[in-house]
Amino acid sequence: SVRAGTPSVPGSSRRFWNRVVREFIEFECMTCRRRNYASTKNKKLHPERIELKKFCAFCRKHTVHKEQK
Repeated sequence: SVRAGTPSVPGSSRRFWNRVVREFIEFECMTCRRRNYASTKNKKLHPERIELKKFCAFCRKHTVHKEQK
């Protein structure tokens, strides 16, 4: 018998409160405005937006990439 509110997938945890919530984010080049990179981050631990210097294949140089939703 399966209790109400428990997951039906074998081997999955019943403790949903301890799962880490990671959100999908994209990085946009500030020069050409194209979205070249994607990653995930924990919004609870790092609510601020990430800003990295990455290589843009369209600009053909290293530029600042900011996190976009």
